[in-house]
Amino acid sequence: MRYEVEQKYAVTDRVILELQLDKLGIVWSETVHQRDAYYNHPARDFSQTDEAIRIRTSAGKHCITYKGPRIDQTTKTRQEIEIPFGDRATSTAAEQLLSALGFVYVAVVEKTRRTGILVWQDQPLTIAIDEVVGLGTYIEIELMASEESLVAAQDVVQQMASKLQLKDSIRVGYLDLLLSAADPQ
Repeated sequence: MRYEVEQKYAVTDRVILELQLDKLGIVWSETVHQRDAYYNHPARDFSQTDEAIRIRTSAGKHCITYKGPRIDQTTKTRQEIEIPFGDRATSTAAEQLLSALGFVYVAVVEKTRRTGILVWQDQPLTIAIDEVVGLGTYIEIELMASEESLVAAQDVVQQMASKLQLKDSIRVGYLDLLLSAADPQ
C-alpha cells in the first residue's frame, strides 16, 4: 500500500522561503496551474470520513486520486491511489462516470504550484509552494512511503519543516479550507 506523508503550512514570506530551499539544493520544476474538482460519495459523507476523491488537471495532464483517512495525529499521512488519464476526453468521461455512480460535485480548488525535489537525509522530498485562489500561499512537504517506511518518512518530513522553521502545521486539505472560508460558522 502506498501512503502520502505530508505537512502543510501557511507561508508569510515566500521569497525568504524559496531562498532557504535554494540554499538547501532544491531542484525546481516548472510552475503549473492545477484545477482539482472534488466529489462526495453518495452513501457516505467524505467530510465525516476524512476521505477525498478528486479529478486533477495540471499542465495538460489529468488524473483521478483517492485519499483515505489520515492515520496519525501529527502529519497528514494517508493512503493515496492515483490513476493518470491520457487526455481531457478521458478525464471528462471519469467525471461522467462519478456522476452516473451518484457522486456529487462539491467544489473546485485552483492553484498555481511551484514544485521541487529536495533530497534530505537520502530521501527525495517533494516540496510544493502553492498560491491557492481564495486562500493565499502555502508550502507542502511530501514524501511517499510504504507501510514499512511510514515512521521514518514522517520523521524526515517533520525534520524538514523544523529546518525551514515552519510552525502551525495545517492538517486539512485546501478543499476544507475553502469550504470553511466560504461558510465561517
